[in-house]
Amino acid sequence: MRRPLQVTLLILSGLGLLHASLFTDLCLRYVKPGMRPLLIASGFVLLVLGIVEAAVREGRGERAGHGRHGAHAHGADPHNEPEEHHGHDHSTVPRVAWLLLLPALSLLFYAPPALGAYTAARQPAKVVAEQDDFDPLPKTSPLPITLTDFTTRVQQDRSLAIKARTVEMSGLVTPVPGGGSWDLTRIIISCCAADAQSVKVRIYSGSIPPANTWVSVTGNWHPGGKLGTKSAPVALDAQTMKKIQRPSNGYQDALPFPSG
Repeated sequence: MRRPLQVTLLILSGLGLLHASLFTDLCLRYVKPGMRPLLIASGFVLLVLGIVEAAVREGRGERAGHGRHGAHAHGADPHNEPEEHHGHDHSTVPRVAWLLLLPALSLLFYAPPALGAYTAARQPAKVVAEQDDFDPLPKTSPLPITLTDFTTRVQQDRSLAIKARTVEMSGLVTPVPGGGSWDLTRIIISCCAADAQSVKVRIYSGSIPPANTWVSVTGNWHPGGKLGTKSAPVALDAQTMKKIQRPSNGYQDALPFPSG
């Protein structure tokens, strides 16, 4: 890979990062919002390095041109150059560096989609932390609740506060084998997409929405096992369901947005 191509790669990589993190929200498909300033800074650094390298190369080219012109003017033999110019060019980088061009172009022209049902269907549900004390549930109905809190209430709350309560949760649709039910899912990342984990609630409803659809669901706990113990299924009998837009905090197990 020659110097001009290295410059091109630096500039394309910088533009790709800035496109994904500064001019659009594409970076939030892969990292937490707190990482965004670092990506913006990295994009600017790569862009500046590419511009500086191009300027330096242009200056060297001009000086080399003047040097050759001066040598010819003084009758110097252009073939009498130092021997190192006829050896291998050690300024190049391995050809494998060409592979770096693919993610740079991808960020500019076709960014990979956010994590979704494909990822969630291939990993077990995240294990929730053990909890002994529970605060009383608000009397709001339907009760907005996260998937993690619902899981904890169903399998650990011995007061059975969740029983007969109508709750509301939101997440993306993950199909399950066999049909008849599906998983309401929230994918949680600690840093980036590589450490993603899923929280799931099994939904029993008359219809199954398409995979990766974001929905808000209201319903009651689906009876089974002994409520307040690990034998209780983390499941919901859906009463209402509506399609929603993917929230900006899609990689958090957050409360659903207020209805209306």
